[in-house]
Amino acid sequence: MTERGITCIGCPMGCRLRVTLNGGEVAAVDGATCNRGAVYARQECICPTRMVTSLVRVRGRRAPLSVKTAAPIPKEKMLVCVEEIHRACVEPPVRIGDVVIRNVCGTGVDVVATMDVVTGQDC
Repeated sequence: MTERGITCIGCPMGCRLRVTLNGGEVAAVDGATCNRGAVYARQECICPTRMVTSLVRVRGRRAPLSVKTAAPIPKEKMLVCVEEIHRACVEPPVRIGDVVIRNVCGTGVDVVATMDVVTGQDC
C-alpha cells in the first residue's frame, strides 16, 4: 500500500487529504470534512480530469474568442487539447455555448464559446 497527500478543491475548505492506494485502487481517504472530499480524492488519484479554458482565433478580428471544454477531460490530454484549440480559427458570428470544436482530441467532449462574437470587425 502507498499513501498520497492531496489538497481537496471540492469546496472552499481546502482539506488536506491522505489517500491510501492499494494496487492502483483507492482503499481509504482520510481528512475530508465533507463528502465531496472523498469523491474528489478518488477521482484525482484514479483518473484525474480538468476543465480547459483557452482562446481561439477569429477570422477578421485581432481579438480572440474565449472558449472552454464543455466538461472535464483527462488530465493527460490537456496539452494536446490546447494545441488543437490553438490551431482552430472560427468564422463569426459565434454565440455563447456554440460548439467550436467537436470531440476535442477524441475525448467525447466539445469545446464551446464563452462569449459572443457578432462580426469579424474589431470594435
